[in-house]
Amino acid sequence: MIISLSRINKRYPGGYEALSDVSFGIEAGDMAFVTGHSGAGKTTLLKLLPGIERATSGTLLINGQNVGALRSRAIPYLRRSLGLVFQDQKLLHDCSVFENVLFPLNVTGQAPREASRRARAALAKVGLLDREKAQPITLSGGEQQRLCVARAVVNRPSILIADEPTANLDADSAREILEIFRAFNQVGVTVLVATHDQSLVERYATRTIALDHGRLVS
Repeated sequence: MIISLSRINKRYPGGYEALSDVSFGIEAGDMAFVTGHSGAGKTTLLKLLPGIERATSGTLLINGQNVGALRSRAIPYLRRSLGLVFQDQKLLHDCSVFENVLFPLNVTGQAPREASRRARAALAKVGLLDREKAQPITLSGGEQQRLCVARAVVNRPSILIADEPTANLDADSAREILEIFRAFNQVGVTVLVATHDQSLVERYATRTIALDHGRLVS
C-alpha cells in the first residue's frame, strides 16, 4: 500500500470537522479519484498527504512513512517523492516556462546540465517544449495547467496528487490534462485526483473515493 489512511480526523479551530473517521488505502500504480460536493473535504484530504495540513488524529502513511510523526524539517524530503498540482500553487510569472519547470530542480540542488535536460523532458511530455521561452501569462488556461503538471513531475515523483486540475477548463483541455495523467500512470506513477467532474471519473478512474461532509461514503 503506497498510501494508507486509518481513522483520519481533521478538525479546525472553532470546531469545524473537515474529515471524520476516514480510512482507505491506495496501491502503487492505481489511478484513483476523490469525489464529492464542494466542501466535502477533498482538498483537505489531499493537503494531508504532503503535510501541508496535519491530521487531528489517525494515522497516515506514505511509502511506509508516518506523515503525522514527521518533523517539519523532514517534510520537504517527503514532498520530493510527490508531484503536487494544487489550485493555489502559483506560477512564477516573472520567469519563463522553462524557468518555472527548472525551479524545483534548482531547489533540490540538481546539477545544471541534468536539470536542464529533465526540465525539457518534462515540458516535452506535456506538449510545451516549443513554448519554453514564453512567459506563463501568454499561455492559455489549459497550457498553464499543463505547465503546472510539468513542474509537478520534473522530480520524477512516485505519486502525483492533483486537486481539481481541470477546474475552469473547457472539455477538450480537461481531457488533455487527464490523458497526460493517464500516460504517467501507465509508466507506474500512482495518480490521485480530486474532482467534481463525474464524466472524467467515469472515463479515467480505476477506483473512486467518495466523500460527503467529511465522511467516506464509498
